[in-house]
Amino acid sequence: MQFLFPTFLWSLLAVGVPIAIHLFNFRRTRRVLFSNVSLLKNVEMETSSFRRLKQYLILATRVLAIAALVFAFAQPYLPSKNKAGTNAQSVTSAYIDNSFSMQNEDNNQRYLDIATGKLDQLLTLFRNATRLQLITNDFSPEEQQLTTTDRIKDRLTTLKLAHTPRNFASIYKRQANLLARYAGSGKNQLFWFSDFQKSTSGDLANIKVDSLNRLFVIPVQATASQNVYVDSVWLNTPFVREFQNNVVYVRVSNAGNDDVKDLVVKLFLDDVQVSTAPVSLAPKGSATAAFNFNVRGKGFKRGRVTFDDLPITFDNEYFFVLNASPVIRVLHLRGQPNPERSVEKVFANDSLFTMRSLSVNNADIGLLKQSDLVVLESVERVEGAIRSEIENFVKRGGSVLVIPPSNPDMVSYGGFLSSLGINGLQERPSDEAIPLANPERGSPFFSDVFEQSVRQENLEMPVSKPVWQWQPGGAKLLNLRSGDVFLSQSAVQRGKVYVMANPLTESFGSFAQNALFVPVMYKIAAQSVREQRTAYSFDENTIALTVPETSQNTVFKLKKDKIELIPVQRLNGNQLTLELPKSNQLNADQDLEAGYYELQKDGQLVQLLAFNHDNLESQLDYYTPTELRRLFANQPNVQVFDNVADGDFVKEFQKQNVGVSLWSYFLWAALLFLLLEILVIRFVK
Repeated sequence: MQFLFPTFLWSLLAVGVPIAIHLFNFRRTRRVLFSNVSLLKNVEMETSSFRRLKQYLILATRVLAIAALVFAFAQPYLPSKNKAGTNAQSVTSAYIDNSFSMQNEDNNQRYLDIATGKLDQLLTLFRNATRLQLITNDFSPEEQQLTTTDRIKDRLTTLKLAHTPRNFASIYKRQANLLARYAGSGKNQLFWFSDFQKSTSGDLANIKVDSLNRLFVIPVQATASQNVYVDSVWLNTPFVREFQNNVVYVRVSNAGNDDVKDLVVKLFLDDVQVSTAPVSLAPKGSATAAFNFNVRGKGFKRGRVTFDDLPITFDNEYFFVLNASPVIRVLHLRGQPNPERSVEKVFANDSLFTMRSLSVNNADIGLLKQSDLVVLESVERVEGAIRSEIENFVKRGGSVLVIPPSNPDMVSYGGFLSSLGINGLQERPSDEAIPLANPERGSPFFSDVFEQSVRQENLEMPVSKPVWQWQPGGAKLLNLRSGDVFLSQSAVQRGKVYVMANPLTESFGSFAQNALFVPVMYKIAAQSVREQRTAYSFDENTIALTVPETSQNTVFKLKKDKIELIPVQRLNGNQLTLELPKSNQLNADQDLEAGYYELQKDGQLVQLLAFNHDNLESQLDYYTPTELRRLFANQPNVQVFDNVADGDFVKEFQKQNVGVSLWSYFLWAALLFLLLEILVIRFVK
């Protein structure tokens, strides 16, 4: 027999109290006078003998009652078969996975409720322990200190699902940090209650548990159930036009092993249902639904995709934001005059654009930072500050269209275009007008330019007298029938560069007078819009946003209803980088819920952002107990149980690692001895 708390055995010294009372009877005696002394003598001898026997019996019952009570508090037990066992005097650290996947159900009971119930039962084996730790995915400060059994039981009653999944390497590291500070005698014991989801568990094989610790792995899982989630949402064009047909695509995935037939997916804009689409999903498959919609009014639109899918509901909604009819800012830098003013006529008469047309010699280069598209038309040479600013403008995400002059400076343009990834620039003097080849309708650039009824051979293509030729570093949007490129598109870091083969004056071709000119210029302008992401994930460490130029000391906030966050932020020009806070960095009354967050500056709305939970939690693929044993096969101090849902889990754990507890027997023995004392006092005369 061994004791869980052997220090309580010092309380056995308390048995000296009844012994001292028995040996030193300080009761006063009274003298009684009798007439017949001989008779009194005989009675006294007989009474004294019985009194000593009674006192010995009372003493024995009291001593045994105190000893039994001390043994009960010391919690004696018969050692387990496993010699490593557990030790309540060491640190006991328990981790409960409260990620969103734990809302899955087994027999109409959530995994999280099963885990908390079993841990509550397990704590009865450590009822008087004071060196306990409870870790959840919240990683809150209070979890980095030791506490008592009662406080952990109280926390279990208020445990909520957390949006931040944690891998087990970070869990063990957090437990090991606490064990290093509060090292006790004997081995420490660690418990992991989780569904062991493969998508979030991390590399379990690389976790090496210290030999001074024992790890008990308790899977909380059933078979993988059905779950459907939204994988992504995107537009077919970079922006949404007001009062025009727009298309948004929604990719839906099935994480289950069963077919999903005709799941109704609904699209809401500003809380109004605008479209529905049925989707059918194969096991572990995906499908894409297309939604047509129109919007009224400019500005940010709150989009939401929703469907009904039980029992996991946290991913049944997907939030996104659309920016309807954003103004495209065009800066026109001209060199040689063009009396036809082709560029101005395209962009000056549409409310979708704001255009500034300036001579390159008088232009304020600071205007580039406030533009989406720069049209460099008929400028003889590009050099100095204007060249470096255009290069930086493109690398930061801007777009530039280069329209050559009649006599370009090939040395200047060669270096300029080479810095943007366009090489092989050569002069091509020619008086021959070469027709353009028909555009490739399958190209994404021309995807919505031509109607299906317009046949390819019916197109009347313009002619061109190119002044140069080059080797495009990207796509050839339009070609000459000679095979040379007429209009190319190249990607340079985050921006785009478009190069045209000839000036827009009529003496160098008829492209500016052709019906193809306006849609091509519109497409170039449309694709120059810095594409805003429709949604973000809470699990991203940082997000990058483009904001209006402002002071470096400006503080941006994220606000949703009553929640107001000031994330760590860095502002570089008009590029704002935000570090998203984790759950352990939030106050007790704050919780990052999926939905819409306003990016504010001085209380004014700058941008509307949509945040969703990461879909890793939606992928219901778990490690089985057999797989877990294989991963920890070379670590004898790691024990994997079959399933926490087993009814006799706590008893089996106690039998294998704690032993047979005897404290209750000694408690009953103490009560029995107290009862015997009462009977001796009452009935022994």
